[in-house]
Amino acid sequence: TEEQQQDSIRRRRLARLAGGPSSQPTTPLTSPQRETPPGPPVVAPAPGPSHSLGLNVHSMTPATSPIGASGVAHRSQSSEGVSSLSSSPSNSLETQSQSLSRSQSMDIDSVSCEKSMSQVDVDSGIENMEVDENDRREKRSLTDKEPLSGSEVSEEQALQLVCKIFRVSWKDRDRDVIFLNSLSAQFKQNPKEVFSDFKDLIGQILMEVLMMSTQSRDENPFASLTATSQPIAAAARSPDRSLILNMGSNPGSSPMFCNVGSFGSSSLSSVGGSGSSSVSDSCSDHFTIENCKETEMLNYLIECFDRVGIEERKAPKMCSQPTVSQLLSNIRSQCISHAALVLQGSLTQPRSLQQQSLLVPYMLCRNLPFGFIQELVRTTYQDEEVFKQIFIPILQGLAVASKECSLDSDNFKYPLMALCELCEIKFGKTHPMCSLVVSLPLWLPKSLSTGAGRELQRLSYLGAFFSLSVFAEDDNKVVEKYFSGPAITLENTRVVSQSLQHYLELARQELFKILHSILLNGETREAALNYMAAIVNANMKKAQMQTDDRLVSTDGFMLNFLWVLQQLSTKIKLETVDPMYIFHPRCRIDLPTDETRVKATMEDVAAWIAELYRDPSPFSEPKFPTECFFLTLHAHHLSILPSCRRYIRRLRAIRELNRTVEDLKNNESQWKDSPLATRHREMLKRCKTQLKKLVRCKACADAGLLDENFLRRCLNFYGMVIQLMLRILDPAYPNIKLPLAPEVPKVFAALPEFYVEDVAEFLFFIVQYAPQVLYEPCTQDIVMFLVVMLCNQNYIRNPYLVAKLVEVMFMTNPAVQPRTQKFFEMIENHPLSTKLLVPSLMKFYTDVEHTGATSEFYDKFTIRYHISTIFKSLWQNIAHHGTFMEEFNSGKQFVRYINMLINDTTFLLDESLESLKRIHEVQEEMKNKEQWDLLPRDQQQARQSQLAQDERVSRSYLALATETVDMFHILTKQVQKPFLRPNVSSFPKSLPNFFFSP
Repeated sequence: TEEQQQDSIRRRRLARLAGGPSSQPTTPLTSPQRETPPGPPVVAPAPGPSHSLGLNVHSMTPATSPIGASGVAHRSQSSEGVSSLSSSPSNSLETQSQSLSRSQSMDIDSVSCEKSMSQVDVDSGIENMEVDENDRREKRSLTDKEPLSGSEVSEEQALQLVCKIFRVSWKDRDRDVIFLNSLSAQFKQNPKEVFSDFKDLIGQILMEVLMMSTQSRDENPFASLTATSQPIAAAARSPDRSLILNMGSNPGSSPMFCNVGSFGSSSLSSVGGSGSSSVSDSCSDHFTIENCKETEMLNYLIECFDRVGIEERKAPKMCSQPTVSQLLSNIRSQCISHAALVLQGSLTQPRSLQQQSLLVPYMLCRNLPFGFIQELVRTTYQDEEVFKQIFIPILQGLAVASKECSLDSDNFKYPLMALCELCEIKFGKTHPMCSLVVSLPLWLPKSLSTGAGRELQRLSYLGAFFSLSVFAEDDNKVVEKYFSGPAITLENTRVVSQSLQHYLELARQELFKILHSILLNGETREAALNYMAAIVNANMKKAQMQTDDRLVSTDGFMLNFLWVLQQLSTKIKLETVDPMYIFHPRCRIDLPTDETRVKATMEDVAAWIAELYRDPSPFSEPKFPTECFFLTLHAHHLSILPSCRRYIRRLRAIRELNRTVEDLKNNESQWKDSPLATRHREMLKRCKTQLKKLVRCKACADAGLLDENFLRRCLNFYGMVIQLMLRILDPAYPNIKLPLAPEVPKVFAALPEFYVEDVAEFLFFIVQYAPQVLYEPCTQDIVMFLVVMLCNQNYIRNPYLVAKLVEVMFMTNPAVQPRTQKFFEMIENHPLSTKLLVPSLMKFYTDVEHTGATSEFYDKFTIRYHISTIFKSLWQNIAHHGTFMEEFNSGKQFVRYINMLINDTTFLLDESLESLKRIHEVQEEMKNKEQWDLLPRDQQQARQSQLAQDERVSRSYLALATETVDMFHILTKQVQKPFLRPNVSSFPKSLPNFFFSP
């Protein structure tokens, strides 16, 4: 039959092009022909008068490809897909989706085309290159010459379009085209039998061009082509064979905007000439590209794919005709299929998975046409081996590029955006790239040492992307670039911090999209949850007061991870969270067996859990909201709280160094002539160097930690945690009534103690360093929680945890922190606090005499100082004043409270006077210069050391004593009767006169 004859001719022709036998190849990846892909058969009608060109939509399958996995035309692609890597770095998802819907439309009018082009190419977020006015006029003239939509496309016009896109010719040798010898000979011999349809012709053209490239030793078929867009492969011919990521160009209307060369020697000259000047200081990242035949072939195929889009933009009405639309769709499909062959090395030498993919530099430079990567995924993902061979090197290349990036420039975003767009590619409910990512051996590597946290960060695939950090301990480049100046002022630190926080926000948004896509994909959700749980479990030691930082993940890594989990938790409703999850047999979080609980002992917890396991009814199947909520809660415990502690320790170290430097400078006259002068000068020099280093580290930490938006997210999440605990304490929340039930709910008693402690510690931090963050909608719940816990101290076993809650209230006191006056007023005016807060604090004042700790004697003074300060403020409140009076007249705590107050005052005043006496003696000795100089050097140093210690002790004790005396003054001024009761045997026989006001 005629169809069999055409097929035989086609096979012989392909065999000649490939230089092999005429038989049908057994491997589907070495030939441009393949069986029809699975699906409904497409019947190709016999060529008739109107179908002789093979341009009818129904006359062919959309893709005749070497691997034939797609079978889907570019125009009819699924709307589920996500835009590929052609768009500029700052294009939003909305812009990309608009562009994608544009590519799906069969009828493209000039208005929609112009609109989408303005979004994709102009609004790129990168400085546009100046476009010559002649280019604009030429562009307009080409559009004006567009044929009318009613005109029929002739065979000659279709052939011209094909030749124009592929830049080939089989008629005449001309400049700027590739002459096809084999096709030329066939057209001369028998023009009617050269191709059965345009699908066939496209395959022949591409195969002959690519074969010319592989077989030509003396002449490069692409050398005569000048650039029509800006692909990057010409840089492979440059001496350094590296690509410079250009930040400020967007040439013309082409979506390829990396300012490096294209085909031909003319473009290379521009790279060597202007490229070096455009590379500036900020563009220091080099992305190496191989100088090989595959690069040239891939660059040619990418340009052809891009020219299809250019033709569509130039002539939207003509290209919207079904025949032309199908032709362009076939061109795209064939370019993608042959690109897949090139990426595998099927036309040259097979490429291993360890070799860097040829596409990675294009993706990092955002230099691919719209839809290219998406079509490549669509065409290959159904063939698992081919898909892995093409995209595993791409994923590995993106990870390597991310490891080399830093926040000292904005090049960090390109690997992130590339991976994000790959993971968002979706066909139906399947995310092929997500499935491939989690199948990598390094998705969740097994731990090989005790440093599981650091291993997971260094070895896991996403670890490189999550490791971007502004902290000086994590990345020294940030310090060197932004904080290496002679002086670090508050103003320049604020400006730089805002810039770094913006960079971090961009990076974290991309990280969230990546992990969110993996969670959305049903096949990979379990793997994503396992990875999230592994990060939490591997970094349990990070919450310890003393930990080896080499064994756990860095602060930057953990804060990025926390930010992503916070975003995942924003839409969680507490009604869907199971509070029993932490005790669930299938809980992903490995809570240490010795973890301190809020109220229960370890034996109580073990017995209660054993009882629960005997009766499985309390446990339901863990759902994603529950697991995500508790993973986020534990991530806060392992990220934001350790970072806050490190920040406070650094500030303390800076203060100590400043004091040391000042002491050395002030006492220079005493040691400059001594034998230890050289040692003191070296110490002074080291202290100054260390101080300068710590100040720079502190400036970086300000950018990474004191981000108001980030702290607000943390506060809002802790608000959710507080709501959950209040629901456990009283199911009637928010209508809680005090006092609570005498019996503590077992669920609350068995909760880890840090659930409550972290709330207090975080509040303490933001009150000190970011009080403006405190006023959020969740503040009301935080106030209620503080009041409920302080009024029901029997619900907490550890007195130091209650002391932390007291300290939070003390720190919000307007006498201590004026900026938190509103918060303190919310506490003292809360309906639940007016009756029980004062008696509860008074009881704690007396109970803290014995805490069980070795330092209880000294700790109690600080705690009682906090309570006395709070009482002074509450005394001014009318509602609490009445409570004070009731307690003084008939309360159970008043006598013990006054007794402790008197004892503390006596001790503090005695110790202060003794310290003042010793201070005075040493100062008198030092005034007598002659007698002081006669003392041995070691005695002088001992006296000076004792003087410094006495000054610190007296300063602290006098502050505490002053506070207690002020409290006595307030009480005895208005309440004298209780002090004069004859049955108060606890008081000393004689009280100092100053205890009572006249």
